Amino acid sequence: MKKEEFNVNGFMDFMQDKMIPPLTKIGNQRHLLAVRNGLVVTLPAIIAGSLFLIIGNIPIQAWLNFLKPYEGMINAAVIGSFGIISLLAAMGIGYELSKSYGLDAISGAALALMAFIITQLTNKFELATSGFDSSGLFTAIIAGIVTTEIYRFCIKRNWVIRLPQGVPPAVSNSFISLVPAVLILFLFWVIRVPLGFDVTVFIQHVFSPLLFALNSLPGILIYTLLVSLLWCAGVHGDMTLEGVSDPIFIQFITANALAYAHHQSLPYITASGFSSLFVNVGGTGATLTLVLLMLRSKSKTYRELGKVAFPGACFEINEPVIFGFPIIMNPIMMIPFIFIPLVLATLTYLLMAFGIVGRPVTLVPWTMPPIIGPLMATGWDWKAGVWSAIEIVIAIVCYAPFFKMAEKQMLEKEKSDQDIATQSVNA
Repeated sequence: MKKEEFNVNGFMDFMQDKMIPPLTKIGNQRHLLAVRNGLVVTLPAIIAGSLFLIIGNIPIQAWLNFLKPYEGMINAAVIGSFGIISLLAAMGIGYELSKSYGLDAISGAALALMAFIITQLTNKFELATSGFDSSGLFTAIIAGIVTTEIYRFCIKRNWVIRLPQGVPPAVSNSFISLVPAVLILFLFWVIRVPLGFDVTVFIQHVFSPLLFALNSLPGILIYTLLVSLLWCAGVHGDMTLEGVSDPIFIQFITANALAYAHHQSLPYITASGFSSLFVNVGGTGATLTLVLLMLRSKSKTYRELGKVAFPGACFEINEPVIFGFPIIMNPIMMIPFIFIPLVLATLTYLLMAFGIVGRPVTLVPWTMPPIIGPLMATGWDWKAGVWSAIEIVIAIVCYAPFFKMAEKQMLEKEKSDQDIATQSVNA
């Protein structure tokens, strides 16, 4: 065995045996799954609010002049959607975690919402709605998890009020959750009111290093590297890390959107859309560009695969390429698949940091095609569209030499198969 093959095999063994199992276990952890699935509840509100933000900021001067008198009305829709993200998250996480335990999910959502609202009382015992936006997102996560665990604790020990059979389930479930509701309300009330402990401020302080890290160039590069490595081992890298990363990236995009609506400077670079639209051009690993190379390949196998994969790749769906080319466990193609996202992440970060390309301000579906998606995500910054097109060229240039090596091997295989088939016919 050649030394290079040994090194590649050794690396893959390390990935499979040491790195992938713990990361996969983390990605499938019950509470992180509940956070990931619960945050999905916030997406319709964020996308709907983003539509108002996009419509209200189309870079046509005549349109902007026309909308000027109605700017406050349009921003009201933005505030009414982005401004309740934490409320929705608390309900979604409480619902999903309760459902995973087999508890009444609606009751779990209601209890989580109640607990979160208690944490948002001021020192004068008035309700502060300022924490309903993304600034209270981590508090909403804690509220959803803690309340559901208390709810489950009470159910397991039968600390509930059960009504006779025949009572409608909605009424029966409300009484079952009564004792947990009293305990949850008392616990969160004691923490916030008599003790005066501000949970939101404390959690923001605790998580501030993580927020800083993922908005930094080294932090986003480590995240990008992990996603790519997981995919190379056959694990859905984006989905595995969503439970940890999504709360942070959603908080970033919400803060950017509200700042954009009020014509303030945007605080975050790596908000939602940075990775999905500027790094994953046509899917993780920028595989749309690999599909474009396949469409012009001398290999019939690759040309046919390119035709099948192209429609999906235009909308960021790249499983046909990852599993069909394949990228997984392929020492040749793993190199550009990992390297290209790191290059694109670095260049995009620097362009945004220096103000050359706009930062994400609206949540655009990750399935949005290149050029169009970045344009919309940055509030119609034409430079973002141009940069997205340049990224495609960069990725093609990086993939080309590795694709040529793979193509050469495939052509040899096709010729060998054809020779065998010819010999079989002649025999």
